[in-house]
Amino acid sequence: MKRGKRYKELIKLVEEEKAYTVDEVIAILPKLKSAKFDESIEAVYVLNVDPKHADQNVRGVITLPNGTGKKVKVLVFAKGEDARAAENAGADIVGAEELIDKIAKENFLDFDVAIATKDMMRDIGKVAKILGPRKLMPNPKAGTVTDDVAKAVKDFKAGKIEYRVDKTGVIHTIIGKISFTGEQIKENFLALNEAILKARPASVKGQYVTKAFVSLTMSPSLRIDVQDLLKLKK
Repeated sequence: MKRGKRYKELIKLVEEEKAYTVDEVIAILPKLKSAKFDESIEAVYVLNVDPKHADQNVRGVITLPNGTGKKVKVLVFAKGEDARAAENAGADIVGAEELIDKIAKENFLDFDVAIATKDMMRDIGKVAKILGPRKLMPNPKAGTVTDDVAKAVKDFKAGKIEYRVDKTGVIHTIIGKISFTGEQIKENFLALNEAILKARPASVKGQYVTKAFVSLTMSPSLRIDVQDLLKLKK
């Protein structure tokens, strides 16, 4: 991949072979800012798991203490009182069968999170093949299938995120913005780290986290010392 001049300058600030502590990463991140927009801070965990086995398909939800810094567009599949509750809670898009038809016919995917009441799940199954690959399919484990849509909407608007391994055993998620203070970044990262470590499947033998990285949207990655991750506490 051809890299621009700006990226080549940034790479000089990163020791490729070094495994940084979390505190070192937080100190370096502001120096890696190069874009004119407020870059996201991205965390990557490479796990020693086989997602093909159901008990090793690591996933969960967590509310980051300081949110993600991103305005989250929430869609809710609901009817009647539940639909009104979702609207009052700040949902951006609310609907039922007509919304499912729009996704099916127009490939409508202009939202970040989809929440649904339990009674809507059978109908939503019609668009599972569209939503699933994009990680937008409502799921009880992600807190997006619920009887309390108002709370779910508020939680995701406030910074609740889902983390899950992909088919290669990698978790990739956003933990904030570079405009956050160092303390806010660390609090968010520690919350994510604790959740992932607690989610270790009992069937995993040997080392669970094999590698971890943090980067900005437009920056090189900083490799984190895995042993430092294991010692961290919120």
